[in-house]
Amino acid sequence: MAAWATLVSLPPGIAVAWVLARCQFPGKLLLDVLVHLPLVMPPVVTGYLLLIAFGRQGTLGALLENTLGFSFAFNWTGAALASSIMGFPLLVRSVRLSIESVDSGLEQAATTLGAHPVWVLARITLPLALPGILAGAVLCFAKALGEFGATITFVSNIPGLTQTLPGAIYNAIQLPDGEAAALRLTGVAIALSVTALLASEWLARRVRRRHGRAP
Repeated sequence: MAAWATLVSLPPGIAVAWVLARCQFPGKLLLDVLVHLPLVMPPVVTGYLLLIAFGRQGTLGALLENTLGFSFAFNWTGAALASSIMGFPLLVRSVRLSIESVDSGLEQAATTLGAHPVWVLARITLPLALPGILAGAVLCFAKALGEFGATITFVSNIPGLTQTLPGAIYNAIQLPDGEAAALRLTGVAIALSVTALLASEWLARRVRRRHGRAP
């Protein structure tokens, strides 16, 4: 679920980060607030709002179920959606800071020479911002991996369907003999998080070396 949450968040996260970093428009502050709202709201509130919107009785949820026969509520896709929303602000913030650190003069020079804005974004901005994109993806993955409040509120904690790693740990510690299982699951969570951080750092160093920014 954390992997799907990260993959789904990347394209819109990069787009929103670029808009916030490079564009000036009325309502930019409001967009910035909306993007970061899940960071400051209690996760249970986010999960409840998702339940209202995408539940089977919700406006969007009923529309999806009636037209496509698809439902987020009490489904693993709903857990991925809740996790992606909770990790989205961290992804956007990291990518935005990375894009803002890219010399805008390079983009302007390419545009002056006739390059299309899409080409400038794909060949100049994003490659130079790649370390920040990788860092943002890891932060999003880590947040999604540890998400509990929004997920359990939106899709419950159904073993084999919507139960996430934190949900499984929570269930284990409620049992009289569940301490050993909780410790094993905690070890799995730590191992996944450390592996993701190490992989991100390794990829970021390779990118920096490729662009001549590290020995």
